[in-house]
Amino acid sequence: MPNPTVTADAAGVQIPLLGFGTWQLEPDVARHMVRTALEIGYRHIDTAWIYKNEKTVGEGIRDSGVPRDQIFLTTKIWVAHFADGNLQRQAEESAESLGTVPDLLLLHWPKRTPAMEETVRALNDARARGLTKHIGLSNFPSAAFEEAQGYSDAPLITNQVEHHPYLSNRPLIDMARTLGSTLTAWSPLAQGKVADEAVLIEIGRTHSKTPGQVTLRWLVQQGIIAIPRSTRESRARENFNIWDFQLGGEEMQRISRLARSDGRLGDWLDPSFQWDAAA
Repeated sequence: MPNPTVTADAAGVQIPLLGFGTWQLEPDVARHMVRTALEIGYRHIDTAWIYKNEKTVGEGIRDSGVPRDQIFLTTKIWVAHFADGNLQRQAEESAESLGTVPDLLLLHWPKRTPAMEETVRALNDARARGLTKHIGLSNFPSAAFEEAQGYSDAPLITNQVEHHPYLSNRPLIDMARTLGSTLTAWSPLAQGKVADEAVLIEIGRTHSKTPGQVTLRWLVQQGIIAIPRSTRESRARENFNIWDFQLGGEEMQRISRLARSDGRLGDWLDPSFQWDAAA
């Protein structure tokens, strides 16, 4: 059975392929579900300053009893804190709220003000100060991804973006590989829409799996990190149970062909940037 906690190398860093997301989880729910996810076997937890649950995410980690060095923890710098100095202060606040230094600190969305060079250099400074082990991005189109890496002394080890069968991100996937980085998929189950997809239902029957499990398997087989979230233990267990089957090449292609021009579900991109054209 493949190791469910390790992905392909990202600039020397091993990031668990399957994580547990906490977007829109109220603090008490986040604490309970983080503990539950870690007890199930997840070893990658994702949060953000703007989610307002970093404190209880940290509590859930400690409640679980799982050694901290076995957990990969990600949080994000909000766009209002991108200026040099402000960014480092938010990084300090996040580490204090979490009760631990995160493994990965991301810029949550790209912004032109302040200048990207200033923001990326401040992110590198946060890393140099020991406020995170690694740095990366979230919601950066491929041109901005490449630009940001050009300003960064340290590797930007992932770009976390919306990604699921209905949204083609081929340019972003290719850019990540060119830069020796990775892609992390938020809303990997298209906010539940995959459950009713006939193609995924049919493939799932072949493997005795749900459409959600098929979708997550499709992602991790491409080396794409997925961070589904749930408020239910049963669903979190279902999402984790994807390591005992393999999708064939034709099945992978059928799922990829589900991409469509109107597949994006969440778009808060600054108008000074543009998403890559659909492949």
